[in-house]
Amino acid sequence: MKSTKQTDERLVEEGLITPEQLAKARSEALRGGGTVREAILRMRFVEPSRMADWLSQQLQIPRVELKSYVIDSKVLQLVPEALARKHRVIPLFKVGNSLTVATADPLNLIALDELHLKTAKTIEPVVATDQEINQALADYYGTKGRVDELVSGMPAETAAAELPSGAAAAQKASDPPVVQLVNLLLTDAARYRASDIHLEPEHEGMRVRFRIDGILREQTVLPKSLEPAVVSRIKILAGMDIADQRKPQDGRFRTTLEGHEVDLRISVIPSMDGETVVMRLLDTQGLRLDMSQLGMDADMLARYQQLVQRAWGILLVTGPTGSGKTTTLYSTLASLNAVERNIVTIEDPVEYRLSGIRQIQVNSSVQLTFATGLRSILRQDPNIIMVGEIRDRETAEIAIQSALTGHMVFSTLHTNDAATAITRLLDMGIEPFLVSSSLIGVLAQRLVRTLCPECKTDDPAQEEKARKMGFTGTGHWMKAAGCRQCGKTGYRGRIALFELMPMDETIQKMTLAKTSASDIATHAHSAGMKALREDGLAKAAAGITTIDEVFRVVSEA
Repeated sequence: MKSTKQTDERLVEEGLITPEQLAKARSEALRGGGTVREAILRMRFVEPSRMADWLSQQLQIPRVELKSYVIDSKVLQLVPEALARKHRVIPLFKVGNSLTVATADPLNLIALDELHLKTAKTIEPVVATDQEINQALADYYGTKGRVDELVSGMPAETAAAELPSGAAAAQKASDPPVVQLVNLLLTDAARYRASDIHLEPEHEGMRVRFRIDGILREQTVLPKSLEPAVVSRIKILAGMDIADQRKPQDGRFRTTLEGHEVDLRISVIPSMDGETVVMRLLDTQGLRLDMSQLGMDADMLARYQQLVQRAWGILLVTGPTGSGKTTTLYSTLASLNAVERNIVTIEDPVEYRLSGIRQIQVNSSVQLTFATGLRSILRQDPNIIMVGEIRDRETAEIAIQSALTGHMVFSTLHTNDAATAITRLLDMGIEPFLVSSSLIGVLAQRLVRTLCPECKTDDPAQEEKARKMGFTGTGHWMKAAGCRQCGKTGYRGRIALFELMPMDETIQKMTLAKTSASDIATHAHSAGMKALREDGLAKAAAGITTIDEVFRVVSEA
């Protein structure tokens, strides 16, 4: 087997990196620790998959994709978790006295020797990427093991039942084990694609849950003794007052997780058993700003694009919290963003930064509300305005007046379906003639989980459920099976269901007459509007999701 130094130099000889990059990587390895190749990957000089392929070729050992393996628990038991994490290896299978292990660094002879001594087996390395190793460690050994490992290594004074206030509390919260623990929770949340982290104090400990694809899943329970230090660490990161544990606080910070810049919005609220923390993760690089990727069918997308290209009017996107309204609006603004247009938004909060668009953050401490901000925006010569949410009559009136004076306005409402948006505006006290003359359309939406592509299987029995729900077409019905890639849930990722209601002449007249939402919806359906449930059934028929998932999300709509 070639030496580590020879292999590193071969990277230059074969053109994967330049001599200058190798020199920088060597300096980084000396400064930050780890091998030169780890530094090369950290500095993104070479893609991880390309490095793994190259090592496999150079060392003439197999290259594996760990997602295709289901590892026997007896094989996992051969390598203790602490050792697997220390050397970043995954045992795959045993044949006789030989144990095959996956590693991103097959030249780490110290690791191979230690594995040999611990297992009394001949170690046969195969190559995987560092990301694959990370995922496998998380999947097979889990968060709890690493938390237990960190906790067991903490000095007693760190895991204190109570923390002093002020500088002493900040010092405890900055102890390396506490920093590592919080970093571990953040990294795991990013790896599992979690949108939120919940830290919930209970009598015996602090429960940690991740919201993944809209569903909360328990990850681990932290010892009660660590609760003050962990909460204080998060407060420090978010710029909060760690000494004040009696009132709600909000904050935010930005960090890099799994190679992505992530904004975190933090909410801390006192409860009976301690302070409850919820952290929302906003992946600034993971936001899809292509309207064609949102999930609308071709016909609906064409009609929606016609609406948003209008010169003036107000278009509302409706749905409950967490239904993807912001993503839809940002994608819409991105499609309209051009040098000849002035686009201004007012939001609470600004979730993602959009290049070329002026974004204003609501700030109640200086009386910058949606209403006052919207008045100021009108003096900025805008073509397009986006109001994060219409919450009250004043904001609704200004938004509508903005639309009637030649501006295109986008905003959101919390309603169950498209038709109810009209009655909600009327209930706020907006005059029917103003709604009728300014509103050009309403888009209602929900998010459903999509089936995991690795494990979904045929399920013809779903067709009978679809018939009972009014579906009359044909489809390729699939069901959720569950595998390692999707955390045994059978689902991975989400897609939106849509209901688009353009304002036609009849709906305008029904608005003036204050017709009920149900009658407006009946007319819209007869005029060709596809309801949320119909869109969901069509996506289930296409094998994208399931009938049960559609029913879970739209049963109340």
